[in-house]
Amino acid sequence: MTKDKQSELLKQGKMLPIMEHFYTIQGEGFHAGRAAYFIRLAGCDVGCHWCDVKESWDAELHPVLDVTSLAKTASEHCKTIIITGGEPLMWNLSPLTTALKNSGCTIHIETSGAHPLSGNLDWITLSPKKTKMPLPEVYSKADELKMIIFNNHDFKFALEQAEKVSENCLLYLQSEWSKRNEIYPKITDFILSHPQWRSSIQTHKYLNIP
Repeated sequence: MTKDKQSELLKQGKMLPIMEHFYTIQGEGFHAGRAAYFIRLAGCDVGCHWCDVKESWDAELHPVLDVTSLAKTASEHCKTIIITGGEPLMWNLSPLTTALKNSGCTIHIETSGAHPLSGNLDWITLSPKKTKMPLPEVYSKADELKMIIFNNHDFKFALEQAEKVSENCLLYLQSEWSKRNEIYPKITDFILSHPQWRSSIQTHKYLNIP
């Protein structure tokens, strides 16, 4: 395949750069504990300094896969699919989600919200980042707001972001992993004072699974 042809298929969303895809248990948020097939897209222009998958940022370092074949593989393992990244909304997700829906899948996405929504999505986890803020359309459609807490100012940022989502959006605070022993006591105190919030813990890391 020529480079021009591949570029066109990428633009159309018929092929996508994939860092990894795997079957595991969702470790975070409302759906924690649920079996799910993860599709981690490569490419990110948000650039959080504490990101635990920085190797996903450069899309050119990862293989480009046909989304129809990828959807078939994923749906054979599980009908709950989680599209993550990187920043998955950098890409056109319509062909991938259409193929997954044709196989009877429920589709979740984990996103910073910094790019327009695309595709057929059943659950949107919005995790805003200060470096590149979400678009208004993503705030309004988010099912859960997951705020990563790295320092004390992030609590203020979390409250500001909560004002922008719908009243039905679930609110979660999650410590940046390397600071969890310092941050979770603060999260506990915060939630006791703001009971509309919930705590999210990266249980998959405690279980030592992907």
